[in-house]
Amino acid sequence: MKAEEIAFALDSIWVMVAAVLVIGMQAGFALIEAGSTRMKNSGHVAGKQILSFSIASLAFWAAGFAITFGEGNSIIGTSGWLLHESSTNTFSSLDWANVPLALKFLFQLGFVGVSLAIAWGGFAERAKLSVYFIFGTIFTVLIYPVIGHWVWGGGWLGTMGMQDFAGSTVVHLQGAVAALVATILLGPRLGKFNRDRTPNLIPGHNQVYTVLGGILLWVGWFGFNAGSTMAVGDGFFGYVALTTNLAAAAGAIAAIAAAKILTGKADIPAMVNGVLAALVAITAACAFVEPWAAVVIGAFAGAFTFWTSLYFEKKGIDDPIFAFSVHGIAGIAGTISTGFFASPRLVEITGIGKAGLFYGGGFSQLITQTIGVLGAAAYVGAVSFIVLFALKKTIGLRVSAEQELSGLDISEHGSYGYPEQLDPTLLKEAK
Repeated sequence: MKAEEIAFALDSIWVMVAAVLVIGMQAGFALIEAGSTRMKNSGHVAGKQILSFSIASLAFWAAGFAITFGEGNSIIGTSGWLLHESSTNTFSSLDWANVPLALKFLFQLGFVGVSLAIAWGGFAERAKLSVYFIFGTIFTVLIYPVIGHWVWGGGWLGTMGMQDFAGSTVVHLQGAVAALVATILLGPRLGKFNRDRTPNLIPGHNQVYTVLGGILLWVGWFGFNAGSTMAVGDGFFGYVALTTNLAAAAGAIAAIAAAKILTGKADIPAMVNGVLAALVAITAACAFVEPWAAVVIGAFAGAFTFWTSLYFEKKGIDDPIFAFSVHGIAGIAGTISTGFFASPRLVEITGIGKAGLFYGGGFSQLITQTIGVLGAAAYVGAVSFIVLFALKKTIGLRVSAEQELSGLDISEHGSYGYPEQLDPTLLKEAK
């Protein structure tokens, strides 16, 4: 077997493993979101991850992948529908990866699945099931792919040299902005705020699920970030994995310390969210920064995210799993961070953008990163608002008060995730 054939086989195996890790993150989201919400909605919250990924799979195959990576213009791809290569240039934006097209698709499908899972955090415990079908399809076809094309598919932000190695903006900020728009249009859950607008605590029903979900996401992130190299030959995927892990560890410590300082309690869910926020932040920067900078980025994201979660709640925003803080604020911080911390040697290795301000690179990369964040947030926010506002005025976004009080498990699906605890009939029989 020739060296080129061996390299092709090894790269293909690695991308397949990475794709499985990223797709497996859906299990992490199911656990962390179910654990962070109430028992009466647990089956619904967990089950919609399968629904969500199924919608994303079909919509991304039909059109989303083509708009993201297909040959087109600086705004959108216009070729490659149904994963069909009409010419050798159809998916030229992915030519740098020496693996089969099917694997490129599966790996990128995992990313859009994660972004959509993040968006659903803003819908939790009060949105109609029908909204998931409609908005999920539109998000996968008209929202996510456009920003993906701008940055990764040969679009205008990629041409500017924007550094977003694995998607702090493309994946996480997009999902978070959509979640924020949904949260605002849906309004807070019943009982979340008092008449004077002070918030009430609505604790999740299972912290163990939350922790397990966080661990699964941490492990899956090695596929997310390190897998984005799509190659094993030079071993660079190991460096990306290193910076990813260091950031996550720093985020955990910083978040639990921030919780202790700000609330007097070493909050476990806050620590888990600190890990996730740090992972979100390092996702853009993992290939561009030195290990010490990864620790700084992770620690900042973990601590700052906890503070912002308290801040938004005080402002009357009911974000049940803090999707915008964890994935939005941290996504912004991580994307901007390369404008400060991008190392010249790593910029040379990746061939993307310029060195950061702290390495004498001036403000150029910082400006590019800021433009990217603002452009992505504006587009996602505007389209999400238009779509969700239209749905609100037509079919409605939110279940009735009676359905919300009884729980989405029973009102939307006809059975509880924990029937022995919540079904009065079974309780009567048990007595």
